Amino acid sequence: MNQLLHEDAEKIVSAGIHAVLPDVAVIRALESYDFGTGGVYLVAAGKAAWQMAHAAASCLGGRIRRGVVITKYGHSGGPLAGIACFEGGHPIPDEGSCRGTRAALALVRDLGAQDTVVFLLSGGGSALLEEPLVPLSELQDITGQLLACGADIVEINTIRKRLSAVKGGRFAQACAPARVLCIVLSDILGDPLDMIASGPACADSSTCRDAERVVKKYGLRLSGEARACLQHETPKHLDNVEARITGSVRELCAAAAAAASSLGYEPILLTDQLSCQAREAGVFLADIVRTHRSPSRPLAYLAGGETVVKVTGNGRGGRNQELALAAAAGIAGLDAAVFSVGSDGTDGPTDAAGGYADGDTLAALRAAGLDPFAVLNNNDSYTALKAVGGLLFTGPTGTNVNDVAVALIR
Repeated sequence: MNQLLHEDAEKIVSAGIHAVLPDVAVIRALESYDFGTGGVYLVAAGKAAWQMAHAAASCLGGRIRRGVVITKYGHSGGPLAGIACFEGGHPIPDEGSCRGTRAALALVRDLGAQDTVVFLLSGGGSALLEEPLVPLSELQDITGQLLACGADIVEINTIRKRLSAVKGGRFAQACAPARVLCIVLSDILGDPLDMIASGPACADSSTCRDAERVVKKYGLRLSGEARACLQHETPKHLDNVEARITGSVRELCAAAAAAASSLGYEPILLTDQLSCQAREAGVFLADIVRTHRSPSRPLAYLAGGETVVKVTGNGRGGRNQELALAAAAGIAGLDAAVFSVGSDGTDGPTDAAGGYADGDTLAALRAAGLDPFAVLNNNDSYTALKAVGGLLFTGPTGTNVNDVAVALIR
């Protein structure tokens, strides 16, 4: 392993994530809002929910009468005064997700027009804020189908909205006549409010016909009950919501670029709209490395966004690990590295934030008896990268604004 490049990668990851922690942005959004004389209630959902709720509680103090936080297992930072904290499954919703959501619905029931619900929303909310309109077991199966078939996040959420009593604007309807101040940490390219966490407090732009196209495109297996849900249109107008976006992948890329610059690299942003198969992105970044090998000055090419994995095997890994592993062959023998991380600190169903590969990785894999192409076909990037020290760990970060991938060339 190239220790210098590995250390630079860890520094860039750390600086990038630190810059998009939600605390300051949440407080800024709250300080400029007029709550009037009514009660203030807090609901936070998503992988950054606890961190956002902690910031809101610090800002509003005793103004919050009661609250509910629903976040991913292991992402709660401890008790918050007057706020009930729940943990649930991600990316597949479970009973913990539903238990927390029922508590949130009970909290906002029977509020008045003078009351305000501070609704803190971050990525992962689609799984964590859930009250299914079909049996939970079927919703879990449909979610699994969507995640495995290669559907993008907009297609996935178009289906999930119609199978839920809280998605696609329905949570905001449940809060009415109370006002909803929705503060959003965006994890979807282009920041479409109706798709982030499946838009529980936003009028839905997708249609039943869009949902039918997704079902047909991927050959999804649905019961008659689920198909009937897809025929019921979601709310197209909400008059009790004000939404404010507090962070996005653009900020993550800018911070990573600044960190790279401070380490002596010339940063070049390729895109903050990366959306393709993870292994395709890895091969593309490796191609860039080969084109610009032996530069006159160190270079850092950055790509922000969110890739997808089409599951063909039964291994363990996430999209960022798969991206890094897919680059290993293309950069073999070069003074270069490709790494990719999820800003939330958990890449797929693993404890790693992402993966790292450099010019030495391919030889190390082969020395360990691992064929990177076979590993990719089995979607087992975690096992392979772990064997050669190529996993990147941050732990849960408290934020979630997509992923950033970087190619470093010295």
